[in-house]
Amino acid sequence: MGVLSLFYKVFDKKRIYTYKTRIPQTRKIFCILRVRNEELIIEDTLNHLAKFSDAIICYDDASTDRTFDLLSKHPKVICIIKNFKWKQKPEERIKCETSDRLQLLKLAKQFNPEWIFCADADERYMGNIREFVCSESSKEVSLVRISLFDAYLTPNDHAPYKKGQPLLNLRKYFGPERRDIIMLWRANEEGITFLGDDSREPIYPKSSKVKTLFKCQHYGKALSIQHWEETCNYYIKHFPYIPYGEKWEKRKGKAIHTISDFGTPLYQWGKELFSNAVIIHGGFSENEGEEKDENIAYS
Repeated sequence: MGVLSLFYKVFDKKRIYTYKTRIPQTRKIFCILRVRNEELIIEDTLNHLAKFSDAIICYDDASTDRTFDLLSKHPKVICIIKNFKWKQKPEERIKCETSDRLQLLKLAKQFNPEWIFCADADERYMGNIREFVCSESSKEVSLVRISLFDAYLTPNDHAPYKKGQPLLNLRKYFGPERRDIIMLWRANEEGITFLGDDSREPIYPKSSKVKTLFKCQHYGKALSIQHWEETCNYYIKHFPYIPYGEKWEKRKGKAIHTISDFGTPLYQWGKELFSNAVIIHGGFSENEGEEKDENIAYS
């Protein structure tokens, strides 16, 4: 570690790297992405996001692998907030999940994009996202929920993910548990912010017009058996034991699934999965609606 980096770590400082020559003139969609030690999948993640976004702004949470180097080389990455001191205590970790995204949101808004998309490295999105934000129908929408489904390792499909593979459609089976998560919103919409502990999505005014569109394959449970065990240990060690650690401790040694973590049958990606979906997060209020058949994949 260099002298400057050591200074940032000791004094708990962050540094913003800006790549001015990459800042685009077209600013329809800017992605925000927080990562730590994602060397294995980060190139595929950035390439996936680049297919529908104009720029990507990242938060590197004190990675100890090559994540930062790979972020810094990608042509769509225009800014990186580099954190040098990783906070690992449960009471700190749960708050950082929110505060890191809030810093990303504030930085992204300085570039005046029309829309902001909040991504995670292990998610792959399906649907015509850019076509939607460029359409007339988007003018009546403030925020978009995307329906997320967990991919699973199964007895006949558990070979570890290898660097360079496309992550999209990597696994055959998914749980029907559906989380409708706010991932896309208008950057100039008032009252949208990150608040609380462990916030994957922002809060927003009740009067906002919200629509559920598109789908997401989530691979946080399905990269490899080793990664599954590392995930279990991460939540046991770095998150409050109740409810996080207790739940993940029971999952250790159980990477291979024949049913979901919620005890339901697994389905192949497609109509059968969607028709058997059970919403466990999100849902509709009087200002929310759902569109059908947004299942076209970015290749």
